[in-house]
Amino acid sequence: MRRLFRNRGDASGQTLVEFALIVPIFILMMVGIFDVGRAVYAYNTINNAAHEAVRLAIVDQNTGDVRARAVSQSVSVGVDSADVTVRWLSSDYTDVAPCNATPRYGCAVEVSVAYDFNAATPMIGSLMGTLGLEGIARQQIERTFTSP
Repeated sequence: MRRLFRNRGDASGQTLVEFALIVPIFILMMVGIFDVGRAVYAYNTINNAAHEAVRLAIVDQNTGDVRARAVSQSVSVGVDSADVTVRWLSSDYTDVAPCNATPRYGCAVEVSVAYDFNAATPMIGSLMGTLGLEGIARQQIERTFTSP
């Protein structure tokens, strides 16, 4: 009977060592899942910002207003107006010069929002590096815009 209790005491020390070896890996995996969730959130946010800016651009062809809408919709990830690109395209989505002149009825608009994602954890950030995310939306212009 004494031998049974003595072996049990030895096993608890082994369990403690195994636990100490596994916990850092487990915590790293959990934080990695957290960072993946942040990346998905950032990707969805910039895609939503691009779609909202295109929705504005199809009725209001003022490039400054379109950029401001994209920035205001992606404020939670920290996009500024230099990260937003607005292109006026022909109706078949090719870059054609006549669509740069107003009125742009019959043309299309493309809004691109770029964002550089960095992981919150330094260890995962050094493994993954900076992840370049981009949200792009295109839409046909529905009506002409007259500036107020």
